[in-house]
Amino acid sequence: MEDTIKIGSRTFNSRLLVGTGKYKDLHETDLALQASGAEIVTVAIRRVNIGQHPDQPNLLSVVPPEKYTLLPNTAGCFDSNSAVRTCMLARELLDGHNLVKLEVLGDEKTLYPNVTETLKAARTLIDDGFEVMVYTSDDPIVAQELESMGCVAIMPLGSLIGSGLGILNPHTLSIIKENAKVPVLVDAGVGTASDAAIAMELGCDGVLMNTAIAAAQNPILMASAMKKAVEAGREAFLAGRMPRKRMANSSSPETGYFFK
Repeated sequence: MEDTIKIGSRTFNSRLLVGTGKYKDLHETDLALQASGAEIVTVAIRRVNIGQHPDQPNLLSVVPPEKYTLLPNTAGCFDSNSAVRTCMLARELLDGHNLVKLEVLGDEKTLYPNVTETLKAARTLIDDGFEVMVYTSDDPIVAQELESMGCVAIMPLGSLIGSGLGILNPHTLSIIKENAKVPVLVDAGVGTASDAAIAMELGCDGVLMNTAIAAAQNPILMASAMKKAVEAGREAFLAGRMPRKRMANSSSPETGYFFK
């Protein structure tokens, strides 16, 4: 069964998005990306070289734009102006590429999103022709506001960036998904495969992760596990789980016995 995801003007088969930070070298990055099956790969423009530093190793040598859809992100930005400038730099370096992941952080300790600055940056970028996928808090009202202004995907956190704490507020994620008409992708906090599966079972359209794979003892094996978890969670959501019951219910039939 074909089950694609449409984000802005682009359509993808994989619902797992992965980052490129924290790997020990580009070779490990390459192997993990391949094992993940991801088609969208995030790139932190302020931290990773994609051509702005000609004398340094270029990430594009293992993440070629003809193979992956690059998703420049504004990781490390703490105000709207720096986030907007970072996206404009990415568009220049990538020959007019307009799909970006916006994140504007509130403080260095929690890396929690600054919603006010995020809204401001999103408006500027959308008006300038960017397709904006936006990292935000798990607040349904904020999510609706970001969608109404034209963001092509809403990316609420599961828990704090890099924490590995998993999905802490499944109820609010369910509300965001229920109200949204654009894709909702869990961004941040996933620690292991079961976290990714839970996000997908809630009905989320995809999961973005970096640390959960890169910081694993075996990143390539974890990338493979995450691929399977996202696929399994999606299939479970589409299949529709059995209703929860307070009491036991025998799995053997109570009528129609062949023997007495």
